[in-house]
Amino acid sequence: MKNKLLSLLGFATKAGKLSFGAQASKAALCAKKAKLVVISFEISAKSQKEITFYANKVGVETLLLQDIDIMTLSDAVGRKCGVLSVNDSSFANAIKAEMKMGGNVYDK
Repeated sequence: MKNKLLSLLGFATKAGKLSFGAQASKAALCAKKAKLVVISFEISAKSQKEITFYANKVGVETLLLQDIDIMTLSDAVGRKCGVLSVNDSSFANAIKAEMKMGGNVYDK
């Protein structure tokens, strides 16, 4: 399950459909480009709260990855980040479906 999620994130990276990091994700949210925000469990509570606030403000779902650390997430996407936004609805829907099937996500 985890491997398929990481593969989807890798494909989204290659397609140029991700924004990496908290600042880029906030910018994508404010520009209404983001369709989903993915957060590693290792980021600080303050950053998590701030990203979730911006996502809720524009009606975008956030997924907190309970079992994927920053290094694993970074390896999957090719850049070091604990927060990223998915800027394509097809990738966002596939990621949400995969996470809900696995039962290892905390939906906000």
